[in-house]
Amino acid sequence: MTFLYPLVIAVFGAVGATWLGLPAAALLGSTLSVSIAAILRMPGSVPGPLRHLAFTAIGVTLGSGVTPTIVQEMVQWTGSLAALFLTVILTMGASSLILVRAFRQRWSTALMSTSPGALTVAVNLAADTDDDVRAVITLQSVRLLAVTLMLPPVIGLIEPDMVGRMAATTTAVGYGAGFALMLGAAVLGLALTQLRMPAAFLIAGMILSGAAHYAGWVEGRLPTAMNLVGFAVAGAVIGTRFRSITLAEFRRSGAAAATVSAIGIGFSAVISWGVATTLGMPFGQVWVAFAPGGVEAMASMALSFGYDPIYVASHHIFRLLVLLLGLPIAIRLVLRLQDRG
Repeated sequence: MTFLYPLVIAVFGAVGATWLGLPAAALLGSTLSVSIAAILRMPGSVPGPLRHLAFTAIGVTLGSGVTPTIVQEMVQWTGSLAALFLTVILTMGASSLILVRAFRQRWSTALMSTSPGALTVAVNLAADTDDDVRAVITLQSVRLLAVTLMLPPVIGLIEPDMVGRMAATTTAVGYGAGFALMLGAAVLGLALTQLRMPAAFLIAGMILSGAAHYAGWVEGRLPTAMNLVGFAVAGAVIGTRFRSITLAEFRRSGAAAATVSAIGIGFSAVISWGVATTLGMPFGQVWVAFAPGGVEAMASMALSFGYDPIYVASHHIFRLLVLLLGLPIAIRLVLRLQDRG
């Protein structure tokens, strides 16, 4: 029954942040409260099935943003996706250089530690190449936590009118239609998992819900209660990662983690501002799409602010695919250069 600990703490954190009127309250409150509890060695973790259901709920709500004009809108995002690719290259390049020069890490470890996403791939690559797996986990986890906790209050200050916009953005479907979408998406998620698709359940929710909304079979997001549960569980998933990181590892890698987190957030903010100005989009929407956070957490944040969920999710999925295809190749090249050196 220890799995109940992070879930209960996540719910209390989400409710507390909502009561305080914080931006992206459910995600922010649950992430912060569970992270603190995990650092204090709270037992328990989020069970896989519950995690999958939560991400399915987030995906279904993301899919509710699909409209008949989605194809024309996506064509306009070509320049934005190119800017995101540039952001990934600059972030990894600058962060890796700092880790190698200032913190004496290997180039291969640095690249895996600074990839803005694809944590599972980075950890598996580190294990296969005898790199410092613990350093990779620590740096990646701290970056994810920093992005999740920092962006909501900053965006709330810059764009206060966007706080709490999710409920006003679309209507909600009934619980019957919501559970039907969830069931269908969960089945599709299981199939995508067999194909080793990253973020399978979130993507399944987007596909099924998006198709249903595009066809006009349903209209609206999931009920608020179902979304809040999804956000709270997503925050608990982020927070429980810190249970496996010791205080000694924090002391050893804390400065490096803070440095690369700042670089990633800074590059994404600057380039997002340029893209938002050029395309006439809200800065916060582009920043959430470019920020080096997890796709589930950033998608939840986009929904909380009432941003275009398809724009944000498509950019994070694009970045994830770039890393899945490019990171193993880059690591192999770096390892060859290291062996020659």
